[in-house]
Amino acid sequence: MSKQKTQSLHKRDSELAEANRQLEILSNGIFKNGELPTFAKKIKETNQFPLRPRKLEILQINVGYMCNQVCDHCHVDAGPDRTEIMTQETMLQCLEVIKTTGAHTLDLTGGAPEMNPNFRWFVEEASKAGIKDFIVRSNLTIIRANKKYYDLPQFFKDHNVHVVSSMPHWTRGKTDKQRGDGVFDKSIRALQDLNAIGYGMPGSNLRLDLVYNPSGAFLPGDQNSMEKDFKKALLDDFNIQFHNLFTITNLPISRFLDYLIASENYEDYMYQLVDAFNPSAVANVMCTNTISISWDGWLYDCDFNQMLGLKVASKVQHISEYNETLLNDRDIIISQHCYGCTAGAGSSCQGSVA
Repeated sequence: MSKQKTQSLHKRDSELAEANRQLEILSNGIFKNGELPTFAKKIKETNQFPLRPRKLEILQINVGYMCNQVCDHCHVDAGPDRTEIMTQETMLQCLEVIKTTGAHTLDLTGGAPEMNPNFRWFVEEASKAGIKDFIVRSNLTIIRANKKYYDLPQFFKDHNVHVVSSMPHWTRGKTDKQRGDGVFDKSIRALQDLNAIGYGMPGSNLRLDLVYNPSGAFLPGDQNSMEKDFKKALLDDFNIQFHNLFTITNLPISRFLDYLIASENYEDYMYQLVDAFNPSAVANVMCTNTISISWDGWLYDCDFNQMLGLKVASKVQHISEYNETLLNDRDIIISQHCYGCTAGAGSSCQGSVA
């Protein structure tokens, strides 16, 4: 066996061990203040078990975990040292699916998806498929990270890409605390670059949306109210405009799980999620209309399950054998982290769901 293959197997074993560690922590719901009900039990009480998919609307493709940032809350554990990158071979398999899927939205994510060496080729080829909504999730700072990325706004415009960008807050202090020193200033400049060519402007069909994640162990505020606050502050202070704000609850996995444990907030946060459980949000969580595809082509109910190694409960588990009919006839894999998507107004990659 080659050294490279041996290293790859060791890395996969390490990832599986880490996923199992997190699942074990989540499954142990016995705390000093009492035992938490399982998510399965909770949705049985509202006659919503088993959770089943609706019509597929979104293909979410993670093209790699490499990123120019290391954010405290990142559920992907992305960073500059991550080497997991989708190959062109896997991208070709994805393109075949994109051409035939009933989904209307293609959602490219990472890491920083732009750092995949085949990213531009993939966008060019995928844009020919006629998908109604073509999303790229950008961390904004990548646009200002290196001169080879400076033309990304124009590239996005040329291919009518819907840009969804992370923006923790409208202030420098809160943004840099969550994402690193200098992130706020680079993000502001990137948003101004996007505005300059029409993104996010009133009446423009060049869609620019922002994503807000809380920086601590609490749930996001009301999405509509926060959107108004973001719009006013960014316009008044930096003359920046955008279309929508999506609020997303931080799920207790990966770096955020470790933060909760280290800060002794894990138990309280889990109680927050359970106490805020909203049965109205269950029907519209993203796993019911989305298939998540990992950098190496495996299929998951959502990108959170992807990080926990929980592949879809179907005979079809890899993009190379994709069958939409079979995938639509499955039970969705759930665990305690699912409380995060059903707390309050609910949470998905498209923001609130209820």
